[in-house]
Amino acid sequence: YKAGDSYRDAARGKSNQQVTFLDSTGRSFSIPAHSLPSARGQGEPLTGRVNPLAGAEFCAAIMANQEDRFLVGSDAGYGFVVRYADMMAGTKNGKALLKLPMGAKVLPPRSVSDPENDSIAAITIEGRLLVFPLTELPQLAKGKGNKFISIPAAKVATREEYVVALVVLPEGANLVLHAGKRHMTLKPSDLDHYRGERGRRGNKLPRGLQRVDAAEVEIKGG
Repeated sequence: YKAGDSYRDAARGKSNQQVTFLDSTGRSFSIPAHSLPSARGQGEPLTGRVNPLAGAEFCAAIMANQEDRFLVGSDAGYGFVVRYADMMAGTKNGKALLKLPMGAKVLPPRSVSDPENDSIAAITIEGRLLVFPLTELPQLAKGKGNKFISIPAAKVATREEYVVALVVLPEGANLVLHAGKRHMTLKPSDLDHYRGERGRRGNKLPRGLQRVDAAEVEIKGG
């Protein structure tokens, strides 16, 4: 790393695939993976290959097959499912993939393995958790998406409340929440308390676990 640099994201794929980058304005950019520097070194700046808007930062790197699906969304509580083929951009100026409401930020895209049976878990900075079927979100090629958890727009604009974690939960999986030095594993039976219709406020997590830093999926037997 150069001074001031730090790790951001990685993507695993094949050299004959495109790698797609998502930036902080919701635009996506694609370049052939084989054209990137290989082996050791500091790499090369992406801004030499694509043209993001002034001040934009790259948030995520994705490599996948064209028909693979991802959950994309903003921390204002809006999102949709998208095919990887629709995330890819054909020009250096990229594609306006995700429209961000005022004050909102891009959430990391999440891979969808079983669109018919997966669930979505969304957690806000207030410690609210909502779990609902993935099928309740539309599949789009671009846009703002549908509301997946209810947060007042004024609170998003002032960064008073926003989504801190958004994950795709396979059927039967556990949800592990991290809050500071504490963590809690929610089994499918525990998650029933937080299940509801898309767009609701969600239920409060237990005291001491309401300031969630991260959430991850735990596959049984995995």
